[in-house]
Amino acid sequence: MKVKVQSIHFDADSKLINFVETKVDKLTHFYDQIIDSEVFLRLDKSDTHENKIAEIKIHTPGKTLFAKEQCKTFEEATDSAVDALRKQIAKHKEKKNGE
Repeated sequence: MKVKVQSIHFDADSKLINFVETKVDKLTHFYDQIIDSEVFLRLDKSDTHENKIAEIKIHTPGKTLFAKEQCKTFEEATDSAVDALRKQIAKHKEKKNGE
């Protein structure tokens, strides 16, 4: 699966990009028909510590899945978004198999 990572308003280091790519790539273990994914990492301008946002969009045949999480670190936000997508994938597979 192709994982495209974009950092908005900051430069992500290679360690963060590798972490995100590895986490998102693991979703193929749950669903092998994922075409590609886009990850957007951005800093929120709020005064709180939880200002790191990870948005992940996954393209599958006939459906696009999306998750957005905001946490203290990009790693934490990515983990939460991947967990949310894992649940969406399970629901999508159930619906698809139930048809």
